[in-house]
Amino acid sequence: MLKAKILFVGPCESGKTVLANFLSESSDITEYNPTQGVRFESCWPALMKDAQGVVIVFNADVPSHLKELEMWHSCFVQPLLLQDAQCLLIAHHKPGSAAGRGSLSLAPPLNKLKLVHSNLEEDPEEIRAEFVKYLKGIASSVSESRDREEMSIIT
Repeated sequence: MLKAKILFVGPCESGKTVLANFLSESSDITEYNPTQGVRFESCWPALMKDAQGVVIVFNADVPSHLKELEMWHSCFVQPLLLQDAQCLLIAHHKPGSAAGRGSLSLAPPLNKLKLVHSNLEEDPEEIRAEFVKYLKGIASSVSESRDREEMSIIT
């Protein structure tokens, strides 16, 4: 069985826990309960150890979330030297949000990453399908990396 460590990061109240629970089928509860998890930067290196992917979740309706995206990318994606395919941006639309799925203007290097919109009220299976595609890419990347490592040992 192939194992991969995927980090869900992003601004407070963006929907990380709700999405992670939904995608892992842990819960279908979509109401907000603040996560009391690790919010201290000093712990981030330990969390990042051996991660093969990063999902940055944000609420596109909150201007400060858009401004924070580059910070999350530079803190989690760049230090891990991840390829673009190992990253996913999710613009999560909370229940009752009147926001559309208009195109977002993202600065480089964020504009190279896959961006998907999520609305668990309107079309929950769409985000699940997109996440499965993302996971298949991660599995392929992990498998290729393992193959290269084995070949380097052999030769």
